[in-house]
Amino acid sequence: MGKIRLKNIRIHSNHGCLKEEMLIGSDYRVDLEITTDLSQPAASDQLSETVDYVHLNNIIKEEMTVRSNLLEHVAKRIIDRIFEEIIEVTQVEVEVSKINPPIGGDVESVSVKLAITR
Repeated sequence: MGKIRLKNIRIHSNHGCLKEEMLIGSDYRVDLEITTDLSQPAASDQLSETVDYVHLNNIIKEEMTVRSNLLEHVAKRIIDRIFEEIIEVTQVEVEVSKINPPIGGDVESVSVKLAITR
């Protein structure tokens, strides 16, 4: 088994429960780690035999455009899409972070991390 990681994917989106968040939006960071068998592509050097990280990035970008109240919901949708579209993936861990959240303090970010095994 092996892991593929996408780190610090930066996206602007409109998640949140506050009216301002829905209208103006916020900056987000997404980190993803998937587990899959990498022995075949390691030997063959063929993209068709591995999990394409471009596909993973596109799933994240698309799911981040769908507005949600909670980061937990966004993270779960990302995981569900990966499991639905990429059968080779056996585990997904995703962390969604809201940068500079409007919570009345000097907070760099708030994050939600979900990890699910198929």
